[in-house]
Amino acid sequence: SLKALTGRRCIGKFIKAGILVILLVTAVFNLMYIFETGKKLTNKDETDLSVVPGENKPIPVSLTGSRSVQIDIVSSRESVFIAVDGTTVLEDEGFDKNRGIHIIILNQATGSVMAKRVFDTYSQQEDDAMVLFLNMVSDGRILVFAVKDEGSFQLKKPARDFLTSLGSEEIANIWYRDMWAFVTIKGGNKIGEKHSKAPNLNSWGERVELQIKATLVNSEDIGCQWPNDDEGKRRKAFCSKVEGYGSVCHCSGPAPISFKPPDLPKNKVSNIPIAVIASDRPHYLYRMLQTLLSVPGANPKMVTVFIDGYFEEPFAVTKLFGLRGIQHTPLGLKNARISQHYKASLTATFNLYPDAQYAIVIEEDLTISPDFFNYFSQTKHLLDEDPSLYCISAWNDQGYEHSSKDPALLYRVETMPGLGWLLKRSLYKLELEPQWPTPEKQWDWDMWMRSSAVRKERECIIPDISRTYHFGSKGLNMNPYFQEVYFNKHSLQPEGGIKLKDVDRMKKDDYESLISELLSKAQPVDHTRSPCEKDFVQSSLPEDTLLTIYIEMTTATDFSVWKALAKCLHIWDLDVRGFHRSMWRLFLFGHPVFVIGVPASPYSSSKPANVQPLKNVSQLTEEKPNR
Repeated sequence: SLKALTGRRCIGKFIKAGILVILLVTAVFNLMYIFETGKKLTNKDETDLSVVPGENKPIPVSLTGSRSVQIDIVSSRESVFIAVDGTTVLEDEGFDKNRGIHIIILNQATGSVMAKRVFDTYSQQEDDAMVLFLNMVSDGRILVFAVKDEGSFQLKKPARDFLTSLGSEEIANIWYRDMWAFVTIKGGNKIGEKHSKAPNLNSWGERVELQIKATLVNSEDIGCQWPNDDEGKRRKAFCSKVEGYGSVCHCSGPAPISFKPPDLPKNKVSNIPIAVIASDRPHYLYRMLQTLLSVPGANPKMVTVFIDGYFEEPFAVTKLFGLRGIQHTPLGLKNARISQHYKASLTATFNLYPDAQYAIVIEEDLTISPDFFNYFSQTKHLLDEDPSLYCISAWNDQGYEHSSKDPALLYRVETMPGLGWLLKRSLYKLELEPQWPTPEKQWDWDMWMRSSAVRKERECIIPDISRTYHFGSKGLNMNPYFQEVYFNKHSLQPEGGIKLKDVDRMKKDDYESLISELLSKAQPVDHTRSPCEKDFVQSSLPEDTLLTIYIEMTTATDFSVWKALAKCLHIWDLDVRGFHRSMWRLFLFGHPVFVIGVPASPYSSSKPANVQPLKNVSQLTEEKPNR
């Protein structure tokens, strides 16, 4: 027993001695670390680590001021990848999406990402959009390029020359399905570039991998000294983290972000909330808000930007203008997601403004006419006084440069146009909100709004010349070709203060009297000639002569002849819009025209007995009028 006790005491002493040794060794290492750290701090040739705000990894920072970031780029058929100091800033995989030239803009002082864009330069006009964007980027920024799948088919010479001016030595040699990675300083020198040729038209170039180091500059050497007021603080916060907005971030004479629009006399819409429907298209949002906030009658306090998703850049654009922005979690996919975004935005609008009896809805890809609020101010009362109306829209689906003329003219139409429209709280809360399509239904919200179950034989008021202009060429249901064919030549009222005519005659019964009066003065065109011909309307007719065109339309849903006529006249022909009781109103060759379906329209009675309705426009001459 004594022997065992002695053994245990020896073991205890040994353990204590071991712990003491470990403590001594630890103390020595700590002293050595402190000594070495102090030594490094006095050595100007060594480097330290400085963490960049918003980044997960540190950037090597030389104590002499020399700093750099490692940029890794992959360009291939099915994926594009960009990492900065090991942190992935772009990873896009999948063969069927985001084709073209991907661009990342990096802050030259921190290495942080300031902008991400992709331009499908396989498609038309995307190269022009890319050059426009790059021209809006400040000098000194680090530009990173990478091709995914194909980026050369519509990359024309001006765009190639521009990229050459940025330092690219390979862009002139990049052709169909080649891979390419390029890093340069805007207004400076090329940092790195790599190119892989496609062996033939049926194959793609080999995967390109480019690794380079980009030297950073001192943060004290960039930036501007803007005033320390609210506007200056908003500008500084925006320009420190977002790029690609041109003069808004110029040190001298920057673009305005606060506006003092003229007052609108007898403004009846100044306290109506405005719901801006936005997604991840920040440049569109910036352009739209610039026009919205500068037109007569604008009230920024009533504007709320609703963003479908938690995207930083559109939210930053919203704050740049000092507006309220609300982000929400998306519901549904594709068209269903858009539909749910509208519902959430409208619900939130009426909740934010519990006393508001109306709301104006506009999308982020619209230019706003100077007459926008003036138009709504003069027409708003119609929604209260005429139960046969359920919306007032600023958009005319058939209002092209060659098919609209009178800024004071209004129409009634059965198809809700959207694109800047006014609705009543009662319509939304009592009818639309309870039956809005659920997230699993892939319905277009506007097509649903036009359905007979929702419309209930009600109509909308529209102007002859639109008070909004659709400029967005990118979206779920939009591309540059579609924008070019159907939207680029839409008219937009360029001036404000228009006095609308016959406003109260837009009410249901009064409108019928107005139409009867106009048709009694109208004369039919020569129905033996094709409406596709340039001289379809006689040039000798007095200006503003009212004309009628009668087309075969056996029932209210028989649109075959109308679709052919619309295509021939270069107006909206994808579906049937803008009609009232099987009649369309527009201008052709400067004359107001009534296109009347026979016998479907009640206005068929105006047709002279000797006039035969047009039956098959597609078989007539294919020569078409110029817009």
